[in-house]
Amino acid sequence: MKPQTIEAFHALHTASDRLICERLRREIDAGLAQAESRIWHAHPVWFLDGNPIVGYRKLKAGIRLMFWSGADFDEPALVPGAGKFKDASALYSSVDQIDPDDLQRWLTKAERIQWDYGNLVRKGKLERIR
Repeated sequence: MKPQTIEAFHALHTASDRLICERLRREIDAGLAQAESRIWHAHPVWFLDGNPIVGYRKLKAGIRLMFWSGADFDEPALVPGAGKFKDASALYSSVDQIDPDDLQRWLTKAERIQWDYGNLVRKGKLERIR
């Protein structure tokens, strides 16, 4: 069953993974107060003007925090994706691994540095919007 809310997504996970998810949500909500958050493709995602900015999902190894435009943040702790997109991510297996200063810095960059994923299908190519 696909979760319909972020709370339902969190409820699907173990207590330790739920702590990670809840901490990430608090930090993201604080850092991107103007963003819209919802379940998108079965995972919590935050959007600015319809453009996906940040989200997280459960992997075997932990909770993956992904920034859609994170490859351009110049942040060594974020691992760039292997595909043709501009994503980068961090993986957490414990809530103690989350550095709030790093996360807030990344969220600031996420607002400033954006590739247009919201119009990717319509335009057929990825373009920088900020």
